[in-house]
Amino acid sequence: MNVVLLCGSLSSDPIIRELPSGETLMSLQVTTTTIDGRRSVPVATANSESLAALVAGDEVAVLGSVERRFFRAGGATASRTEVVRQT
Repeated sequence: MNVVLLCGSLSSDPIIRELPSGETLMSLQVTTTTIDGRRSVPVATANSESLAALVAGDEVAVLGSVERRFFRAGGATASRTEVVRQT
């Protein structure tokens, strides 16, 4: 089972990008506090019109799954591990 419940605050304003397919993708950086200190976790979500009013410092709770995606950047293959929000 791959389920994540992430609670924290936005460390920066959300970044909204439109993909070549026309779909909208929003990227968030959620900062949580743990026993070991603070951690910043990247979150991706599609169809995020309801989240457009979020700003840095807002408290959020995200339900999703951990995913690793691969992409080409600068002629090389790169990867990113992030939480993908359930919509």
